[in-house]
Amino acid sequence: MDRELYGREAVFHDAGLAARLIGLTPYAFARTAYEHGDDPPVTVFTGGRGMGKTALLKQLRNAYRPATPLALLDCAHLEPPADHGPGWNPLTGALAELAVQLSPKVHAARPVQFPRLSLGLVAVASIGWSREDDERARRDLQRLGPVLATVDAAKGAAANWVGKVLAKLAATFAEATAPMAGLLAEATVETVLEEVFGRFQRTAEGWYGTYRNAGGRGKAGLQQLAVDFGQGGRRRREAEDFLVGALIEDLGRAYTGLTRRGTRRGRPVLLLDNAHEPLGRRLVEPILRARADGRRDHVVVFAASRVRDHDGIRHATRLRLPETAHRAPCPRGPDVTSGILAVELTPLSPAQTQSAFDHVDPAGRTPADLARGVHRLTGGRPLGVILLGRAASEAPEPLRSALTPGGLLDLGVELREDASAVPVSPALLAELLPGVHPGPFSVLAAAHDEESARLLARTRLRGESLDGDMALRVRDRLRAEDWPESPDHFVADPLLRALLLHRLRFEDGEGYATWRAVHETLHRHYGGEPAGPHRLHHELALDRTEHAVTHLRLTFPDPDVLGWLGRLRFIASAPYPRRRDGAGTDPRRAIALGRRPAEQLPPALDDGAAELQLLLRRLLHAVWLLTDPLALPDGEVTDKLAHELRQLSGRHLTGNSLLWDAATHWPKDIRDWRDLSLPPGAEIGG
Repeated sequence: MDRELYGREAVFHDAGLAARLIGLTPYAFARTAYEHGDDPPVTVFTGGRGMGKTALLKQLRNAYRPATPLALLDCAHLEPPADHGPGWNPLTGALAELAVQLSPKVHAARPVQFPRLSLGLVAVASIGWSREDDERARRDLQRLGPVLATVDAAKGAAANWVGKVLAKLAATFAEATAPMAGLLAEATVETVLEEVFGRFQRTAEGWYGTYRNAGGRGKAGLQQLAVDFGQGGRRRREAEDFLVGALIEDLGRAYTGLTRRGTRRGRPVLLLDNAHEPLGRRLVEPILRARADGRRDHVVVFAASRVRDHDGIRHATRLRLPETAHRAPCPRGPDVTSGILAVELTPLSPAQTQSAFDHVDPAGRTPADLARGVHRLTGGRPLGVILLGRAASEAPEPLRSALTPGGLLDLGVELREDASAVPVSPALLAELLPGVHPGPFSVLAAAHDEESARLLARTRLRGESLDGDMALRVRDRLRAEDWPESPDHFVADPLLRALLLHRLRFEDGEGYATWRAVHETLHRHYGGEPAGPHRLHHELALDRTEHAVTHLRLTFPDPDVLGWLGRLRFIASAPYPRRRDGAGTDPRRAIALGRRPAEQLPPALDDGAAELQLLLRRLLHAVWLLTDPLALPDGEVTDKLAHELRQLSGRHLTGNSLLWDAATHWPKDIRDWRDLSLPPGAEIGG
């Protein structure tokens, strides 16, 4: 069943990118004009984790599988068979898998046969066989049965051809006086041709006559292919490239020589997930090189790459997904990689996020601003939007009307219909940081830069790594995963940082010991008098606010009002030390509205200073609440923020204009779901 994909219409509508490359509309399979004629680009969808690359490829599979030969392969997760011989490697395993997926009969067309690829895989499988171990040869041959079944389903699936190959091999071993390299390949190929291939299919052998040193003789080419594969290094890469060419050639032959009645519609499709991995590049680059040399084929390749910039796409044409809705030019230049169209997947818009929430909660039983708050938290990352939307729809009825983005992280969600619900936050974190222990990442998410991260690694993560600085290991992992970088946060992505800090807060129960230890460490690191913004930032994370209020009062008269507003904004960006049972009204709201009096004011304040202290206490809590990505903005608090800033404007001797601008523009920023602008009213918040 298809998952609703929001914001991906540029690919899937009837005149979209997929239809123009494949020549068929999705689902209905009506013919449509090819945009790139006989030279389609390799299309690579780029985007970080959670941007929906895998979901997009799976929906392409579902949309076109009944109509045209199609295969989907995850280049990062190809399972090697148990006890395989040296003739199997990820490339040969992938080619076999692709052939099996591409072969079934589709609408109004015969199954695709792969005789050339079958012969090449049979030849290279022979390199690890020996006289003493015919059982290995048997296992390797049986694994090739599904590929040979594409040539003849009945013969390929039967076992008798394996026995005949083994008998021929035994005779070859007994008679051989020359080195065995290539002879086993020839004996194997001869028997397969006789036992599995029909009369017309045997001509496929001749295609290997173009291999190096073959001189037009197919069997000689297959022998040389096996020798080169066994040699490794550059020669193996040449053999592998030829095997990729065999797959493409077999697909091409399926589209030629047909009668009008049997003409195929559209083009075959390869879907390669995680194509930035070495296997993906080993599959794609031979296709690109052949096309750059003028050899045309019928194959449409859609790939996904988590890494936006690497050598394999250095000269690609780059477009953002919405730009491909009606046209996707990809001019071919002299570099091989100019045959790639790199399409950057864009985040969901606020409207698309709202549509996703409306889909799972059509009755609107959650807060009206919840979808917009989730968009702010996730940055429109589709995985986050979908999981949090499902959590909202599955929330217990009494909680729904008061849900916040932070509250959603505490809920459960059913990832599969046949499994029980799991907590949202760790499930989402596991998708964004797969295969790692998130503990060190959670600790380092509290850091602002590499220096403070290395301090935390030395003091809080001493036992986590025996072979290097844990902060640098985490930094390198984030870079390898193509996460963004920022001078303000060691973990720059807002969603990832929020999830890691959420884990840090709750990983050791209601005592919050790890949370307190991490923020106390950073509080000491930024020590000294007078206390600076970083130290006060961590005091807020420890739920201590009075020093921050006093700092803001003492520095308020300074002429640098813009710097003062920046410090207010930075201090109030501290993560809020929320409680697991924090449903209901946020305590910061009552303080921001002046409904919770201060327990104690600093001593020896005159009436004017005391009044300013209380005003700044309200202002600090208002900014803290209104800019918290795990909370929802509050209209009454927003109005109070504007009032307090106007009051401050009247108090300042020289900076009243900037404070008045903040009173005007910061509430607008909040209502428009933007960061607080600095200077107030700037086009883009600083």
